[in-house]
Amino acid sequence: MEEPSIYFDPSLSLRFVNLLEQTSALHRHLCPRQVLGVRMGVLAGELLGVPVPQTNKRLYTFVETDGCFADGVSVAVNCWLGRRTMRLIDYGKVAATFVDTQTETAIRIAPSPQARELAAAYAPNERSRWHTMLKAYQTMPAEELLRWQRVRLTIDMRALISRAGVRVTCAVCGEEILNEREIVVDGQTVCKSCYDGAYYTHE
Repeated sequence: MEEPSIYFDPSLSLRFVNLLEQTSALHRHLCPRQVLGVRMGVLAGELLGVPVPQTNKRLYTFVETDGCFADGVSVAVNCWLGRRTMRLIDYGKVAATFVDTQTETAIRIAPSPQARELAAAYAPNERSRWHTMLKAYQTMPAEELLRWQRVRLTIDMRALISRAGVRVTCAVCGEEILNEREIVVDGQTVCKSCYDGAYYTHE
């Protein structure tokens, strides 16, 4: 595995370098997937006509894998799991869908399948493929690095975001349920883990 390093192309804008510095600070290094996350977030802002990083909660982002890529996206658009403006849909893909909650426009962005091969033309003298991608992904034209398309969500954004302060208690386990995630069964309010089964078992 390649040793992590921090490299910023000298031709980059100060704004873009600042975003890369922020995401690298979260991991104490910069990697190609962080760069991809930042590039996707910046492009999403341009395509949706929304200034990023946002200062409100207008944008909502679905990321399709976790890890450093997701942090790159978060820094670029200012969508975070803790702010309830990001959701992980774990497909194991370096891809994200950005939603303008005011217009309900959604755009999914993923790396171009040819991005790794094309990277060599933008950083031909790096000591490894990893370093080639790290450098090239910072400067490659968006149309060569990424692909994007407008999509229609199958998720109800209003139900997903829910209402602040709404909470109920599960009739089975007695635990509190937030954000209208409860299920009513035979007149009883229960949580999803009691209804469908949890990701854990009691010892």
